[in-house]
Formats: sequence, structure tokens, C-alpha cells
Amino acid sequence: MGKKVLAVFYSQSGQLEQIIDQFTRPMTEAGATVEKLRIYPAQAYPFPWTGKTFFSVMPDCVNQIPGQLQPFSFGEAGYDLIILGYQAWFLSPSIPSNTLMFDPRFMEIAKNTPVITITGARNMWLSAMEKIKPVLKSMDARLVGNIALVDRHHNFVSFVTIFHWMFKAKKDRFLNIFPVPGVSEADILNTKNYGTTAIPYLEKANWQGFQEEMVKQGAVPVKYNLMFIESKARKIFKVWAGIISKRKKRDAWLVAFKYYLLIALFIAAPIILTVDAILFKPFLSGRIKRQKQYYSGVN
Repeated sequence: MGKKVLAVFYSQSGQLEQIIDQFTRPMTEAGATVEKLRIYPAQAYPFPWTGKTFFSVMPDCVNQIPGQLQPFSFGEAGYDLIILGYQAWFLSPSIPSNTLMFDPRFMEIAKNTPVITITGARNMWLSAMEKIKPVLKSMDARLVGNIALVDRHHNFVSFVTIFHWMFKAKKDRFLNIFPVPGVSEADILNTKNYGTTAIPYLEKANWQGFQEEMVKQGAVPVKYNLMFIESKARKIFKVWAGIISKRKKRDAWLVAFKYYLLIALFIAAPIILTVDAILFKPFLSGRIKRQKQYYSGVN
């Protein structure tokens, strides 16, 4: 095929690298040259995390303050497609992902180039993607596709299992009761089908209709309850980040945010969702449909 593809990503646990490998495999088999570039922070984030270090990144993450990366370079002067892998931390792009996007070298190489974003998330990725869109637009990159793989279990269940994984670095069944955390192995393997779908668009250098194909294949899950929670939480996270970022001594504020998060998820969210389901949702079907279509797309 002779096409040049760059897959650039940050992966802390290795899950996103597995996803990228599956997505790009059909392209390699079709004859494309796929350059995989895994970036690393100058100062690595711990894995497993500790509670203190995890919550300490929240203000800079939400405020999209770039960090530092280890030296890296691109193998080509330009590409026919860039695959940008990212994570959502605190409803925002992870600090390494955000740092990459603001790197002048990436901004130059992404200019006028088709970009497909791809993430492996717990379940909330909409707000992070909304922050990525204007950054890509500012560098004149052409966002042509978005793929989101998520943990399909209930929000409360995945909250428990993801913290077990993050704080123990064990991707196994917590207490032998809860399911395995993260994106399922079946969904990771299925990502190669999305890559296969991308091949004719890559060959023709015409991406019109690609995202619609991804939606049909279930590559962009948008659930109303999670969409509703995110729409409220991202505004509150911004307020918390603004308050904490102004404090020289942040520890007590970060602890307060942690407990706010627990209360909001396990107490406030169910109440708010119940009220919404009774008083508002039945009368907003048209608006909800439009919102889902918007988040499923790349405009």
C-alpha cells in the first residue's frame, strides 16, 4: 500500500499499547508502514499509584498544564495518518497525552494530516475528547475518526475494580467477586476490525464516512447516564482544579476533593439521575438524541 502511519501514545499499564497493536495490525498486513511511538514522562508516574500521587495530578490535568517528556523523535517528515492514543484522567486528557499535543514537533507533523484518536477508558471519555478537539483544530490537524474502548460493567462496579488495578497493579478479580478491570480482552482483540475498516479510507486518502462506520460497529459508546454525569462533573472539576491550583499547600484540599468525589459518585449521582429520569429525561428525547450524535461524531 505504501502509506505511512504514525501511532503515538502514552500507556501506563500497557492496555492502550495492546489496543494500538490490534488497531494497526491490519494496516501493517495490508502493506502500510506503521511507526509506533510510545512516549514516556520525564518523571514516570508510579504504577501502581498511591492515593496521594493519583489525586495530586488532578489540578494540572484538568487545567491542561503540560509536563515534560523523555526525548523522542519521529521517523518520518510526514505521515498519511496519525493515530493518537490517549487516556482520560479526571475527565481530561492525561498529562503525558496533553504534553504531547502541545509539543511543537507534534503540532508541526500533525498539520493538515488526518488524525484518528483512540482511547481505552473506564467509561467516561467524552469530556477529555472535547478538550482534544480544539487542540487538534488549533494545529490544523484533520480529526477524521474517534474510537473509545471502555469497561462495560456498571459504573459503580468499574469504579471499584479500576482502583484495585491502579493501586495494586493487579488486573484480576478483586476479592474473587468483582469482574476483571479495564477493557475486556474480547474488545481489545475486536479493535483489529476497526483497523480493517480504516484500510480503504487510508488507501484512497478520503476519510468521509469513516466515523459513521465506527458508530455502526459500536466503536463509540455513548450512554445517557454517563453523558449526563460528565456534563455536571466536568464543570465542578474545573472549579476544584482552580481552587487547588492556587494553594501552596494542597494536601488537605486534595483529600477534600477525594471525599467529594466519593460522595458525588455513590450518593449524589444516583439521586440526581433518579430526579432527572422522572422529571426531565422523558421530555428531552430529541435533545438527548442530538447530544449522542454529536459525541459519537468528530465535529
